[in-house]
Amino acid sequence: MTRRRDFLKTTGLATGAIVSGINLFPQTASTPQSALVIDAMGEIRDVYTPELINEILGSGLNSIAVTLCDPKSYEEGAVKLAMDGIAMYDTYLGSHPDLFIKATKLEHIDQAKREGKLAVFYLFQNSTQFGRDLSSVDRFYDMGVRSSQITYNFQNWAGAGCKERTGAGLTNFGLELVEKMNEKGMLIDLSHANMQTMADTIKASKDPVMISHTTCRALYNNERNTTDENIKLLSDHGGVLGMCQMRPFVSFTRDGAYEKYINHIMHAINVAGEDHVCIGSDRDHRVVAMTDEYIAELKAEEGPNFHEEDWPLYMEELNGPRRMETIWDSLKKRQLSEAVIEKVMGRNVYRIYKEVIG
Repeated sequence: MTRRRDFLKTTGLATGAIVSGINLFPQTASTPQSALVIDAMGEIRDVYTPELINEILGSGLNSIAVTLCDPKSYEEGAVKLAMDGIAMYDTYLGSHPDLFIKATKLEHIDQAKREGKLAVFYLFQNSTQFGRDLSSVDRFYDMGVRSSQITYNFQNWAGAGCKERTGAGLTNFGLELVEKMNEKGMLIDLSHANMQTMADTIKASKDPVMISHTTCRALYNNERNTTDENIKLLSDHGGVLGMCQMRPFVSFTRDGAYEKYINHIMHAINVAGEDHVCIGSDRDHRVVAMTDEYIAELKAEEGPNFHEEDWPLYMEELNGPRRMETIWDSLKKRQLSEAVIEKVMGRNVYRIYKEVIG
């Protein structure tokens, strides 16, 4: 799989294997077997073993949307990476028909639930693969892509990302792209957009949109996080907000970061309402060890982008394949009802998929 920003070096436990009959990740949480559990944006890598996938399934996860390729690309390079990403995932999922379903419609989630498999939806984290050719939306839709972000950090033909110097929003082409995606039934994702592009798109789209992986700027002032104003605007238009598990978006400090993450979920529910919040992990499922070797690899891979204070990106409580169980139990301890927890853990994503993807 194309590497992204987190080039993981894992421990011997990373495969999630069962050694000498002992499950390395025993199920201790209380996720009901009947619950739908969906990750609005996470990672499934072609190096994952069947043992690890079975651990993920054992956590209760039924469906996940995955990023197809490195989003930091433009023009023909973006098109090639997009095509390669689809081919790679098609090959990987197709080689494990007992574990995966390539998901292109809502009923694939139901099928995966019945059959004990993982429904995998395809997502782009940028719109650069479309260029300025709206027919590209048709082409990638026909190849199985069901969601795309409008921007990724910086300016593209459609709008401005969260790292742009100015607050420019959705462009004229961006308006056309929103209309085309609505027409096609491709879910619009506003993660990595700046606040103006986000607000413009929410208002322009006739269908509800998703911010699949973010956290709350009111609790932690990070450019990747979403303001309460836009969280409310999103919910008022029927959209869904996914809570990301990248520790630098949750807290500067490592200690206590996980409880702060749960605070972000609770804050989002308070602002958006229980029908508009979900989990979008943006994380690997393997167990990561911050060894000297791994840190050296990060420095070599990231170069000037490596900032040691940001690492590790994970929260230890969520460092492994059974993290959805952990979140379920934490929300239960916060006195949320099981009905509300089911919405946050999957039902809200299921609802927006039903409305947009069908």
